[in-house]
Amino acid sequence: MISYASLEKKLGEQGLTKTALAKKLGISSRTVAKIGRGEKIADRVLQKIAAYLGCGAEELCREISENALLQTLRDEKSVRLSGGLYHELQVRMTYNSNHIEGSRLSEDQTRLIFETNTVDVGEGLPVDDIIETVNHFRAIDYVIDCAEEPLTEHTVKELHRILKQGTKDSTLSWFAVGDYKKRTNTVGGRETVKPKDVPARMAALLSDYAAKDPVTLQDVIRFHVAFERIHPFQDGNGRVGRLIALKECLRFGIVPFIIEDEKKLYYYRGLAEFDREEGYLTDTCLDGQDTFRKLMEMFDIRP
Repeated sequence: MISYASLEKKLGEQGLTKTALAKKLGISSRTVAKIGRGEKIADRVLQKIAAYLGCGAEELCREISENALLQTLRDEKSVRLSGGLYHELQVRMTYNSNHIEGSRLSEDQTRLIFETNTVDVGEGLPVDDIIETVNHFRAIDYVIDCAEEPLTEHTVKELHRILKQGTKDSTLSWFAVGDYKKRTNTVGGRETVKPKDVPARMAALLSDYAAKDPVTLQDVIRFHVAFERIHPFQDGNGRVGRLIALKECLRFGIVPFIIEDEKKLYYYRGLAEFDREEGYLTDTCLDGQDTFRKLMEMFDIRP
């Protein structure tokens, strides 16, 4: 919903109430009531109020989530707050998710890129490692922005586009950035879905998932396994899959999980043996939740 909490703050700074403001600007009591309920008002009225208070209209309204964790991430993202939960999520998830897929950037180098937009290149780091690190930061931003929206094919493809844009792969005529794969691929020696069958399989997966109510952590994990087995993109499937899991945890008020690079063998085992024993991957994700909970506790954020 839209909240005008920021308007209340501005009014307080100037010693005004909503009623007093309404009288000064000739705003109806009905509009004042809408403001009080946090409902959207006409843009012309919002612009009029903003002009009177000497600020931009965007300062007076912002999307508010009932999910305290998501709201914290949105608030910190909006001002690029240094040293907060948003900052640590960006660095730690990006480092671990990329490292699982073979990136040679250290956590310190990842942190330096996020904090200063520079990098200590060390010993011949691949350019794509740096580009995909920056892209992953942007993908997390996208996840935070659209967290409460339904998971759609567009969302999934957009995450891939953000992650792979500007990389060497994106220069290949057959490599479909932001679209499903054109060539057959494997994962860990296992066969994945053929390119011609990917659209239908993804549509079915998304449809089945959308029908779940409520969505639990186990549902998110099962979606992740199915997604990785389809392996819909030419490359970047693991990172896109983990970004989707982050989005859906934020959407449904589930504590997210960060799979740490040092736990990747457990993660791979969990994916490979999920049909026989779901507990392997579930336990790894629960461990990843504990990692995230420690971050939340560090910043006094309650789930």
